[in-house]
Amino acid sequence: MGTHVIRMPDLGEGIAEVEVVAWRVQPGDAVVEDQVLADVMTDKATVEIPSPVHGTVVALGGNVGESLAVGAELIRLDVEGAGNAPAAAGAVADEPAELPHGFVPEPERVEEAVASIAGAPAAEAPAAAPAAPPRPVQAPALRLAGEKPLAAPAVRKRAWDLGIELHYVAGSGPAGRITHADLDAYVAGQRRPPAPAPDGRYAQRDGEETVPVIGLRRKIAERMQLAKRRIPHFTYVEEVDVTELEALRVQLNARYGDDRGKLTLLPLLMRAVVLAVRRFPDINARYDDEANVVTRHEPVHIGIATQTDAGLMVPVVRHAEARDPWSSAAEIARLADAARHGKATRDELSGSTITITSLGALGGIVSTPVINHPEVAIVGVNRIVERPVIRNGGMVARKLMNLSSSFDHRVIDGMVAAGFIQAVRGYLECPATLFVE
Repeated sequence: MGTHVIRMPDLGEGIAEVEVVAWRVQPGDAVVEDQVLADVMTDKATVEIPSPVHGTVVALGGNVGESLAVGAELIRLDVEGAGNAPAAAGAVADEPAELPHGFVPEPERVEEAVASIAGAPAAEAPAAAPAAPPRPVQAPALRLAGEKPLAAPAVRKRAWDLGIELHYVAGSGPAGRITHADLDAYVAGQRRPPAPAPDGRYAQRDGEETVPVIGLRRKIAERMQLAKRRIPHFTYVEEVDVTELEALRVQLNARYGDDRGKLTLLPLLMRAVVLAVRRFPDINARYDDEANVVTRHEPVHIGIATQTDAGLMVPVVRHAEARDPWSSAAEIARLADAARHGKATRDELSGSTITITSLGALGGIVSTPVINHPEVAIVGVNRIVERPVIRNGGMVARKLMNLSSSFDHRVIDGMVAAGFIQAVRGYLECPATLFVE
């Protein structure tokens, strides 16, 4: 038998380290060639690491949540043959087996071992005294909903002084009577107070859960912290009348939905952004704040903030300027499905030049979205509501929606941001212009 060490491979693109987000095997497991051993994360992409050989897992190179440098030991296997790890020089063949962590030998065994070393017989262990019978303990009595707690006046006064509601204290006295000892136990937290209702709706809860911030959640935290620390945000909010846009969308879906797929608001908004950045090219840009260089992009690669079970991801619809609304809708659906199932590639999760974020029906009235660094703008979509509006002296019902958008104030001045959003608003309120070059 030999030892084969699998090291963290170089995943390219200048990646120096990765984070272990899941182990697919544990020590003692038999693995075969090409079996996935671990999931690691680089930036926002999860990569599966397969085994190059058959073998048995001996040790793992780290815990979930730890970062491993490229070239570091990822996993160690026992394999047939020599393996790729040389045996340690001067290794002893018959080393004593390592005792499990926390192992404590029995006193009799220790005495036998000492006696055998000294050449003397082991002392006989004294006979164990018979265990005393357990003393019966009366369980605290539980009260039904609405039942008045029983307690002596002195106990009631003490509970009043301590600010304790006797209804929540379990009584261990006769007929569930509350004693001073019960108050002491309640104050010390030694007993869990009963629920005042049989279904437990008002039961006191004292537990807590520690959730490690690892994997994608950690990457999101790091990127949000980076964006807020390095980008001076300002947010501009504008109300948009989308009554005509929604009417057009309904008509397009009725006419072309079966053949081309259903349209949501998002592909139409993407088209409005594509047209608006032609007039405001500073918006479709990325800012290298270390080199102090702003790069304006002619292609419009729109990131779509997507909520997944693992956290927020931003797949990228590339060359949105070359797509019609149905092509954009199909690409959004494909990328969202890949992101939610953990199949999105690194290329599909990077390279955006501007981002759109929307919570749909949960979008609220106003939001302050965080810019996707190193971009300089993000367009936030709030929910559509129907409200009365005064038009031509009369009150009419209109469908209104706010756009809450954030900008990098180092690059984008307020007038430029306002002009860009007003351009987007103009396209959305007169949707025929979305299809006119």
